[in-house]
Amino acid sequence: MENSFEKRLAVTYADLSVALRGAADFLVANPLDVVTRPLRTVSRNSGVSPAAFSRLAKALNYEDFQELREEMRVKIDRRVNNFAQRAEQLQKQHDDGHDRFIDSHYAACQSNLRHAISSLDEKDLEHCVEVLVNARKVLLLGALGSTGIVEYMSYMANFCSDNWLLANRMGASLGGALSGMDQRDALLIVTKPPFASNVIKAAKLAHQMGVFVIVITDTHACPALEYASVSFVVAADSANFYSSYVTTLFLIETIIGMVVGRSGAAAQERIADVELRNRQMAEVWSE
Repeated sequence: MENSFEKRLAVTYADLSVALRGAADFLVANPLDVVTRPLRTVSRNSGVSPAAFSRLAKALNYEDFQELREEMRVKIDRRVNNFAQRAEQLQKQHDDGHDRFIDSHYAACQSNLRHAISSLDEKDLEHCVEVLVNARKVLLLGALGSTGIVEYMSYMANFCSDNWLLANRMGASLGGALSGMDQRDALLIVTKPPFASNVIKAAKLAHQMGVFVIVITDTHACPALEYASVSFVVAADSANFYSSYVTTLFLIETIIGMVVGRSGAAAQERIADVELRNRQMAEVWSE
């Protein structure tokens, strides 16, 4: 099985027992402890039995816990020095009286982007883009804090295609937007905690209808992942009180850029036509 730990966990999480979810949550939150400390110590610190970690590894289709831990070690080896250097820098700034929020937030955003690059499944990204390019209809859905993100994605997409639709415009029926969709179509969801119930229900319904469901979130515990054809769990660590959307924006801009690059002359012609109509409608400033 070629899937990464994060991918396996995202697909399996909803079916795990309470004990195995506890083990999984600890692994995600404390990767350095997991790969550098004996299992007995990890168990003591997490309050989860060693047997639960072993059962989790089996549930995720690893040979044993050691194989799971080795995969995690390989992934974080490239980032350990960055973690340590950043921690040292922030501590020094604090000790010197220069502990500014902007510095902490900037460091977190940098770390999120590095993690996105190192952990992104390129095969999933390629597959996602291929489906979006060839889909009869692409429906975009986000709620709460993710509403503006999908609106921005819709704005970009409509420059190059006329079959991308925003599902949750004011007064629009979500059921109406989903009506008639099938395996020829795609639903792209952006959702982060707290999850809007209508988004999760839409993911489930679209999955049952045969729609290709793409889910972008920041946690393996997202309920919509159970219904995803392709999913991306992006880092969203922040010094702020809410999750950061920096990496999410990076991902959706990457997706749109790849879609345009593969859409041929038709996309270029539409972009030129949209720009012309915008000028004719005086929607953009012109000297």
